[in-house]
Amino acid sequence: MPFQKTPIPDLWIFEPTVFADERGYFYESYNRRTWLEVGVEADFVQINQARSRRGVLRGLHYQVGEMAQAKLVRVVEGEVLDVAVDMREGSPTYGQWFSIRLSAENKRQLYVPRGFAHGYAVLSDTAEFLYLCDNYYSREHEGGIRYDDPTLAIDWECDLSAVIVSEKDRALPFWGAHRRP
Repeated sequence: MPFQKTPIPDLWIFEPTVFADERGYFYESYNRRTWLEVGVEADFVQINQARSRRGVLRGLHYQVGEMAQAKLVRVVEGEVLDVAVDMREGSPTYGQWFSIRLSAENKRQLYVPRGFAHGYAVLSDTAEFLYLCDNYYSREHEGGIRYDDPTLAIDWECDLSAVIVSEKDRALPFWGAHRRP
């Protein structure tokens, strides 16, 4: 099976089977039936793509209430460190984070369920990041947590004093002051 469990329940790593030959490669990046086998029933309604350069850090973002989103994320060019933080109150892993290197080369994907904050740091010269969402973006329902929150102490595998972060992300609250999903 192409799925790997993570230490955080409901957060899945997907490693597709890649068929490669002298022409290049082919793989199925998403198949609803395959995901149903592990209990993930997502109806993706929005696909987003972002291009960033080395040192860019985006996140940690989430949406609250009826506009919460699950995401299936992957990299189509370059490499990122992808991070998900469990914000589900009552979860045995509440407040814990998980990180994984996603790249065009390894073709891994991460399924981030609703109730998680999500972000990534670009580790290559450039990166194209693609994510499928199971709910539409809503500015009124967005929230976030500071990437450098000392309580979470996320290891971003880069120099945080040199990262390129939007003013909006620098203004996000720390863990104890965030909006509840």
